[in-house]
Amino acid sequence: MIIENGTIRTMDSSIPVARAVAIAGDRVAGGVGTHETALATPDRVDLGGRCVMPGLSDAHVHFPSWSLAQREVRLEDTSSLDETLERVAAAVGSVEPGRWLRGRGWRSGDWSPPVEPTRQALDAVTGDTPAALMARDYHSLWLNSAALAQANGDLQVEGGVVESDEDGEPTGVLREESAWRFRDRYLLGSDDEFVDAMRAGLRIAASRGVTAVHDKDGWLGAPRLWQRLAEEGGLPLRVWQSLPYDFVGRLEELGLRSGLGDDRLRLGYLKVFMDGTLGSQTARLLDGSGVQITSSEELAEIVRAGARAGWPVAVHAIGDLANRDALDAFEETRAEWAPLGLRPRIEHAQLLSEQDIPRFGELGVAASVQFSHAPSDRDIAERTWAGRTDRAYAYRSLLDSGAVVANGSDAPIEELDPLAGIRAGVLRTLDEREAWHPEQAVTVEEALEATILAPAWLAREERTRGKLLPGYLADLIVVDRDPLGIPPEELPEVEVVATMVGGRWTYNPPPWD
Repeated sequence: MIIENGTIRTMDSSIPVARAVAIAGDRVAGGVGTHETALATPDRVDLGGRCVMPGLSDAHVHFPSWSLAQREVRLEDTSSLDETLERVAAAVGSVEPGRWLRGRGWRSGDWSPPVEPTRQALDAVTGDTPAALMARDYHSLWLNSAALAQANGDLQVEGGVVESDEDGEPTGVLREESAWRFRDRYLLGSDDEFVDAMRAGLRIAASRGVTAVHDKDGWLGAPRLWQRLAEEGGLPLRVWQSLPYDFVGRLEELGLRSGLGDDRLRLGYLKVFMDGTLGSQTARLLDGSGVQITSSEELAEIVRAGARAGWPVAVHAIGDLANRDALDAFEETRAEWAPLGLRPRIEHAQLLSEQDIPRFGELGVAASVQFSHAPSDRDIAERTWAGRTDRAYAYRSLLDSGAVVANGSDAPIEELDPLAGIRAGVLRTLDEREAWHPEQAVTVEEALEATILAPAWLAREERTRGKLLPGYLADLIVVDRDPLGIPPEELPEVEVVATMVGGRWTYNPPPWD
């Protein structure tokens, strides 16, 4: 087919705009007038003045968890404890006897008046129905008494926090490893539940222009869920999948290297956690506060093991000390991973020391960030990191230092919506307020590169995906206007019209009104 009569943004600096794009099979065949004769009786798609760009990627998403979250009690926009409890109370009646009430998205730092959650508050609206509410940052879990009883007192685990009251009794809030172990033991849905939710999630993703994701749910067995969906009829996007770092020994033993899979699903990288989060106040900071999950020395050994097995490492680091420790580990081991062409990454990189910002580019460690986090976290960051927010969410500084910056959503913490992320990176606000630390804003072109080119580079697909050039995969989106041809303040008006992956429309095929 030939797509014409609009603006074609190739994302290639040598030919940034084309008059039309021709597609043969799953590839871009070339521009009209160059390779048109290679197409047998091509169909023509009239853009009607719209814009075509390469498809959007989400470089950090928990796709199965995000999909299932669409069916749980959502608490992201609650502004007080009372409002949160009201929403939970409204859902209790729909829970079948013997089942759990599950929810997510609360953040006590957003509540006014300030108060911390307790099991007693939750008991008052849930009664004997076991209730488990995951915090917005996924690092804290709020349980009622019926839920706590399931563990029979076995709550503490190394690297975890069990909040307790003045009598030494659990308040109902678990953090970090304690929260995750409880989740893994009692709260995980069945494969059938996940797959059914992911079917709907894939439709939502396609409607938002998503053609590729870097999935972080390797810990819950996401590869087998993706495989089931692929066997049902193929995946409508491309997946670069994480695996838990403790798989590395088995991967080395089997001789399985990063990149195993096909053009839709590939096993790509190992995931590690250095610290907690801002919202749970467990980010590890240079002032000594926070929770250490992995030390710099331990990470260095993990990176070495990954290099021996041929796997890059992606490490979660929020606080400035956690980021420094991660960078130290990558620097110490650089002679082992760099010659192999591995592409390590730090996930989030939310608070950085000034002296550590240049190290990303110098070492070749990508910053896998989430532009939406900056405006979403601004209030709690100002309270928790007072006096330090000039070096928080420092996307401009990272880019200026030469770092590769990739953009994701961290869904379900934020919403899986790349255009919203692009707006957040450029405008540094998602509401009516003025931009937050506008000196750290990125340009529209840089935001697009972080959402299109950088994720493809991290997945070692920079020569086959992310550009609309001959030979590249025909992964593209149609938007109603050219994001690079409008004032930045009009970015919220840009809408996805259609999405294509591998030469096939996955959302809203033409013709369009």
